[in-house]
Amino acid sequence: MSVVVSLLHSLRLFVRSRVALHLEIVALRHQLAVVNRSRRQRLRLTSADRMLWAWLSQQWNGWRAALHVVEPATVLTWHRRGFRLFWTWKSRHRTGRPGVPADVRALIREMSTMNPLWGAPRIHGELQNLGISVSQSTIAKYMRRPRRPPSQTWRTFLTNHVSQIMAADLFVVPTVTFRLLFVLVILEHDRRQIVHVAVTEHPTAAWTAQQLRNAFSENDAPRYLLHDRDSIFADVATTIAG
Repeated sequence: MSVVVSLLHSLRLFVRSRVALHLEIVALRHQLAVVNRSRRQRLRLTSADRMLWAWLSQQWNGWRAALHVVEPATVLTWHRRGFRLFWTWKSRHRTGRPGVPADVRALIREMSTMNPLWGAPRIHGELQNLGISVSQSTIAKYMRRPRRPPSQTWRTFLTNHVSQIMAADLFVVPTVTFRLLFVLVILEHDRRQIVHVAVTEHPTAAWTAQQLRNAFSENDAPRYLLHDRDSIFADVATTIAG
């Protein structure tokens, strides 16, 4: 049996490429050297050892089978750490986009302040006439914006105008005879009361406009009417204004 194992092992070595064989020899000899130089129970690995195994893990597919001193996951961690260090070293000289001089930034702010109607393209053209090369995005970044009062939120709008807001919506009700009836409901937001209800089988924009005339008089028509984008609300603005 031992003879057969030896023959199979010899055949395996013969078929394997000479490069892989030499790499395995290097890996085994290196691990033996690490064990010999480590007098204590815990192995002492240097940066050169880690670099060697990180390189072997990329050049040789069978490195896991020949590794005995550490776990394969540890070698992969070394490789990732070396990759990060490499890219840190490679990008050390990059300083990014050159900064805009302070006098140019001050000039952009002054031009935008003295000419509030000028936009970034106009200021860009004026700076090019002066021989100053700055992109429009940079000019827009350093332009002085006029202060505008903040717009009110939707909740603030509803609170301020709740007495002038009504909502209209349409929903479908099936009957016992399997007919579909469309119900128009108009709700007053201030008191949460139903102002008007109408039912029809064929809702149209003209029918909806007539229901709004029936629901509101000329004096109590709401200033704001909330509704969806259904086509039956096409003449809502004209009906309320009229």
